[in-house]
Amino acid sequence: MGNPRPSPEPAGRLPLRERKKQRTRETLVDTALELFTERGFQGVTLDELCDAVDTSKRTFFRHFSSKEDVAMTPLHDLWRAFLDDLETREPDGGPLLDLLQEALLNALDRMPADQWPQRVLLNRQLAEQTPSMEAHGLRFCRDTTRTALDVLHRRLGLVTAQDPRPRLAIDMLVASFHCALDSWTALPETATRSTLATHLRATCSALPESLTLSTATKPQSHHS
Repeated sequence: MGNPRPSPEPAGRLPLRERKKQRTRETLVDTALELFTERGFQGVTLDELCDAVDTSKRTFFRHFSSKEDVAMTPLHDLWRAFLDDLETREPDGGPLLDLLQEALLNALDRMPADQWPQRVLLNRQLAEQTPSMEAHGLRFCRDTTRTALDVLHRRLGLVTAQDPRPRLAIDMLVASFHCALDSWTALPETATRSTLATHLRATCSALPESLTLSTATKPQSHHS
């Protein structure tokens, strides 16, 4: 898989031709997640998916590289929006991790409020049962990290071969997000963008104490 692609612009800002492409893309995502959930990821061929949307495989491959790619789109779109934000966010002299967190929270706020949470819930259910989706996600995460480091180097001059801190900051943000995502998906009845943001803020706030968490064993009670 190549570098992460930029996230689509909001449909209302695009010309008619681009809005039609965006609708086709969204229909492919929603139909794929629905069919994969009903019949299993391996139980749906690419031909069947395209037939269900009444589109061609050629059109499919204009938007996605594989079945895994279309199924992982909800989270991929979030991280593409994060990279977009990182390209333009002005540093305020504060900690890098805070800047990264705000970029991700802003990206989250750009996701469609009435569609994205349900897509992510379906994605997480499928990924737990589909190793190829998890592998695809890991590759995307690696590429996203590399792109983010490139941005930090180009815009802020932060990244050097001798300094691991920017990479560690990104890795901590990613770990915090996945921790937040796990707790968020465990309560699907309250799964909204705002509740995911709340979980993310909480996990990011826990990072400093996690670095100094003591390994002291809990005293055991003795019974007579």
